[in-house]
Amino acid sequence: MYSISVPDEKHKYHVGELAKMFLPEDAFCIYVGQPDAELVIGAGGDYNDSKRRAYAFFRKITGKDLDWGILTGVRPGKLYNELKARGEDPETVLKETYYVSDEKIALLRRVSESQQTVKRSPDPKAIGLYVGIPFCPTRCQYCSFTSNPYQRDASDAYLTALLREMEAVRKLMDRQGQTAESIYVGGGTPTSLEVDQLRLFLNRVRDLFVTDSTVEFTVEGGRPETITAEKLTVIQEAGAGRISINPQSMKQRTLDLIGRKHSPQQIREAFALAQQAGIGIVNADLITGLPEETPEDFRDSLSGVITLGPENVTVHTLAVKKASRMIEEDPRIALRQADNVRQMLQDADRMLTEAGFEPYYMYRQKHMAGNFENVGWCRPGTASLYNIRIMEEDQTIVAMGAGAISKVYFPAENRLERVPNVSNYQIYIERIDEMIARKEAGIQ
Repeated sequence: MYSISVPDEKHKYHVGELAKMFLPEDAFCIYVGQPDAELVIGAGGDYNDSKRRAYAFFRKITGKDLDWGILTGVRPGKLYNELKARGEDPETVLKETYYVSDEKIALLRRVSESQQTVKRSPDPKAIGLYVGIPFCPTRCQYCSFTSNPYQRDASDAYLTALLREMEAVRKLMDRQGQTAESIYVGGGTPTSLEVDQLRLFLNRVRDLFVTDSTVEFTVEGGRPETITAEKLTVIQEAGAGRISINPQSMKQRTLDLIGRKHSPQQIREAFALAQQAGIGIVNADLITGLPEETPEDFRDSLSGVITLGPENVTVHTLAVKKASRMIEEDPRIALRQADNVRQMLQDADRMLTEAGFEPYYMYRQKHMAGNFENVGWCRPGTASLYNIRIMEEDQTIVAMGAGAISKVYFPAENRLERVPNVSNYQIYIERIDEMIARKEAGIQ
C-alpha cells in the first residue's frame, strides 16, 4: 500500500484520479496532511503541480508512462482549442505541462482540424436538444447509464410525462426566441419502443422542435435486434436523417459475455435495412478492451463494420464504472486490458484512416482501460454537429427525460450551469412538474 499526502481535499481528489490510472484502488491511500507518507505534496502549488509530482512518483514505482500524461479531464480537445484561441501553442503546452504523448497530440490536432470544416449556426439563440428514452431490451454488463428493461405499461407512462416536458420546453424556447440547431434522441435504446409508441413520440419531436434552422436530427437505434423496416420508416418520416446501430463487437462470444442479446448476423441485417430505408447517415459503435478480446478480435470486428458501410464509426474504450455489473465481477479489468487497448486504438486509427475516415470528436471518461479515449470517426462531410457541440461545451444543450442534464452556456463567461433531471424514470414520472419547474428557473 503506497501512501501519499496532499494539502487538502481538492488536491486529494485530483491526485486520486491520477493514481487510479496507475494502480488498483486498493494499492494506494491518499491522506491530507500526513507528514510521514511516502510522497508528501505540500501547499503552494496548483493541481497540475501536485499531479506532476504524483506522476513522477507513480511512474517510478510502476515503470509506466501514460499517453495522456497528467490529464484526467473528459475533454482534452476543448483544452487544445482553448489554448489555440488564446494564442498559445497547444502542442507545446500539452507536451511540456501535461506530459501528453506525441501520438495523442497528433490525434488532437487532427480532431481540431476536422471540426473547423463543420458548419455551425451563427445564431446565438440556436441550441442543442437531447431527448432520452431510458429503456433497453437488456442491460449490458458494462452499462452505467439510465437504462431499464422495456415494459409496455412503464414506457407508456414515461412517454406521457416526457411529452409534457417536451411541450414545456417548446414554450420556454418560444419565450426566449430559441431554435433547435441539432436534436439527439438517445437512451437507453429509443428503438426499444413499439412502433406505435415510436411514431407518436418522434412525430411529436418533429412537430415541436424541427424548423428550417435545424441542421441535424439523430435517433439512436443502438441495439440491432430492435431495428425493423417499419421502425426505420417511422424514423425517416419524422425527419431524422441520422441513426446509430451499435455492434460493440462482431464476435458472438463477446456479445454473450457482455449481455447483448443479438448476433453478428442481426447486426448485418440491421445495416441492410437502414440502407434499404435510405437513412442518410449511419453510425456504428465498437468498444476496445471488452472481456477476452484480443487485438485480432477487434481488427476483425472493425473490418466487418467498415464493410457494412457506415458513414460514422465511434471507437470507444471500455470504461468500467462502479454502477456496472462488470466491475463487480472483475474490478481490475480496466488496468489489465491497457496494453490490448493501446494496440486496438492504434489499429483503429490505421484502418479507419485507410478507409477514408477522419477523427472529428473525442472525449474521455473515468475508469477507462489504460486511461485512453473515445474517438468519433466520419467520412468527409458527415460529422455530427451535436457531438462536436457537446464536447466543446460552447452551446446550451437542453436535455429532456429521466437522467437528462441540461447545460446552459454563458458565452461571456465561457461557463456552463447544469439543470439536472432525476435519473429514476419512475421518480421522473412522479415529479414531472418539478422537472419542468427546474427548467423554467434554470434555463435562460
